[in-house]
Amino acid sequence: MCLNHDEIKQNPSHFEESQANIISSNTEFSNYKDLIADMKFFDPHIHMTSRTTDDYQALADAGVVAIIEPAFWLGQPRTGLATFKDYYSSLVGWERFRSSQFGIKHYCTIGLNSREANNEALAEQVMEILPLYLMKEGVVGVGEIGFDDQTAAEEKYYRLQLELAKEMSLPVQVHTPHRDKKKGTERSMAIALEHGIDPKMVIIDHNNEETVKSVLDQGFYAAFTIYPFTKMGNERMVEVVKQYGSERIMINSAADWGISDPLAIPKTAALMKLKGISDEDIRLVTYQNAIDAFAQSGQINVADFEEPVVIDQTQKFNGNTILRGGQQPRIDKDAIVIR
Repeated sequence: MCLNHDEIKQNPSHFEESQANIISSNTEFSNYKDLIADMKFFDPHIHMTSRTTDDYQALADAGVVAIIEPAFWLGQPRTGLATFKDYYSSLVGWERFRSSQFGIKHYCTIGLNSREANNEALAEQVMEILPLYLMKEGVVGVGEIGFDDQTAAEEKYYRLQLELAKEMSLPVQVHTPHRDKKKGTERSMAIALEHGIDPKMVIIDHNNEETVKSVLDQGFYAAFTIYPFTKMGNERMVEVVKQYGSERIMINSAADWGISDPLAIPKTAALMKLKGISDEDIRLVTYQNAIDAFAQSGQINVADFEEPVVIDQTQKFNGNTILRGGQQPRIDKDAIVIR
């Protein structure tokens, strides 16, 4: 697909970034874990359904203690309501179990994503089942919802889900569009305010340098996805925190089925430390702010991940286990099972 100059100018963060926006660096990350050895991280946007058990282990090793997995588009359109039910059930069931097997607390947000909102016949059916899943244990918000192509159908179901979030007193996780991001971000916030949503209940995601000031000025949480090539590199993120501070700013990896890095948060924390950002500011943008935002759901108890976690990989979920034939389970010394 060929892009014209106007398209690239319209949304440089989604296509090729200009050299002026890229901060060159020779920073080596070979020892980055030494810089963050005593830090804990909370990734408020990561699609672990698309990741492997190796990724879970790497997250645990790097200090990630809790995650939020938003419902999202799986790469191709779902064709019926049953596929949505199975997907939502996996987020509150199997994926939460799989995460626990590595000592990571798993939460999720549930919603009809913007891309599939354009299939209105199916979207109407999905809206009917959303309240059932939003009441499940571990669901900390409605998300990720918002705009993709900024169609009338996307706006319709964004508005309906904002009302659902209001009714259920849940935070909202907003996906801002890759194309014409500034316009889409402003539109997303204006609609949320029109519906009487408290900005502090809304996490505006996938921000960049174009959008951050307006998001913060209007009182929303500003989330940044550290995602190679298409959203925000972590060198740019360092500069954002230097300019705007750490209040209501959070970072995430959004790691999914595309080229992405589940360790984006610990790597960014290490870079921030190298660049002179204080430990407290790092803690806020990589841990505490996400907790404060999503704890408004009433579903987050920090004791679940701040206190030592016992892992017993002999456990099963619906008869299934993360182990395969001959693999030895990890059983922490405090587990009740003796082997």
